[in-house]
Amino acid sequence: MKVVLLQDVKGSGKKGELVNVSDGYARNFLFPRNLAKEANAQAMNELKNAEESKKYKVDQQIAQANDAKKKLESKTIVIHAKAGNNGKLFGSITPKEIANEIKQRFGLTVDKRKITITGEIKQYGKYDCEVKLYTGITAKIIVEVCE
Repeated sequence: MKVVLLQDVKGSGKKGELVNVSDGYARNFLFPRNLAKEANAQAMNELKNAEESKKYKVDQQIAQANDAKKKLESKTIVIHAKAGNNGKLFGSITPKEIANEIKQRFGLTVDKRKITITGEIKQYGKYDCEVKLYTGITAKIIVEVCE
């Protein structure tokens, strides 16, 4: 019997999959526990629509990430900080500060955990950073720290 799983079932499949199981297993275990429903025309249509919806959302996220990459790629972000006599900063520049500056300058919300800094920013100068926008889509930016 073909069924559409409503939840993950160990040994059978993941949520939203169309699987072939024995009649007894479906009637006595899956259906009473609302783990699956019979794969009739309506269920198949819902499954198809759900897959198309998921694909559309992923395509939209990829398009947004590519637009953000075009805005950010090879841009220089200037951050002002105070330092001592020898040019060493009081503290350091964190990904949170970089994310705030990106939001102010470009209007893009970037998670601070998605920003990778090569080394630590503890002095004035230019530093290379990577911003991960989506799986496989990253933008390289330059962070310039000055007075």
